[in-house]
Amino acid sequence: MANLHFGVTIPQIKRTWEEAKSNSLEFEAMGYDSLWVCDHLYGPQSPQIPILEAWSLISAVAAVTSKVEIGTLVTPAGMRNAAHLGKVIATIDNIAEGRIIPGLGAGWMPREFSDFGVPFLPTAARLGQLRETVELLKRMWTEPSVTYDGKYVKANNLVCEPKPVRIPPILIGGSGEKVTLKLAAQHADIWNHQAARQFELPKKIEVLKQRCAEVGRDFSTLTVSQQCLVTIAPDEASAAPMIDTAKKIFGGHMGDPTGPLAIAGSPQRVREQIQKHVDLGCTMFLMEFFGRDTREPAKLFAETVLPHFK
Repeated sequence: MANLHFGVTIPQIKRTWEEAKSNSLEFEAMGYDSLWVCDHLYGPQSPQIPILEAWSLISAVAAVTSKVEIGTLVTPAGMRNAAHLGKVIATIDNIAEGRIIPGLGAGWMPREFSDFGVPFLPTAARLGQLRETVELLKRMWTEPSVTYDGKYVKANNLVCEPKPVRIPPILIGGSGEKVTLKLAAQHADIWNHQAARQFELPKKIEVLKQRCAEVGRDFSTLTVSQQCLVTIAPDEASAAPMIDTAKKIFGGHMGDPTGPLAIAGSPQRVREQIQKHVDLGCTMFLMEFFGRDTREPAKLFAETVLPHFK
């Protein structure tokens, strides 16, 4: 069986640092491989919704944990100065002793750019920001100094010291077939498929294979990950009302919990759905558990699903 990776999101929206901290420590103790936060400056539904800023939160989580990898789903490349972001990531990777996974994307919420004094560019330009940011980060983490003169990203004799403990594996999130998947084929260590389009995973993997062939990359060197809502209960009878509620609450944002690849139901059903992903070539699962206190379903998953795949 392929070496599978199971990551879990930590409390961040309408939650305190103490809740994020305690959940992070418990998830690590349960045996999960990684912890994840979303990188939004506003709650996705409204600017008034409280949300902890991603990289500040990751820094704190890095300081209190010892084994789990920690990443973002995903950091919009144009939302911050690219060189400064690279320095932040390098510093946090030192705090974490080499456990950071920077997740990068193009972004989609205009106000979390514009309200903070950063222009929200058209889609093609934001994808250009993504490409140039990835190129700069890779160089500043490995070269003594970097001069970079891109259309959107610029740096002059930039020095990043200390370097990250490891060269952070870069995750690129998104499913645009012409540009994003080609960027993933060229630059990513991990490609992440968003939860809202989970049902399209088979198609997107085939396109990603084509993009890898086009750029001369061995597809097997790229990890495929799926962001997913996990709705798990001890049996199908108790899972059914949870699935109905999840569908009402999340709508399409986290995918259809009744869809063909939805990870929902009893532990046996959840294992079967995970195996469907594995058969497609997906070996990394970045999970948001459904429930007010996500530690409860995470514990059930850790006890009844993880041992089957580990």
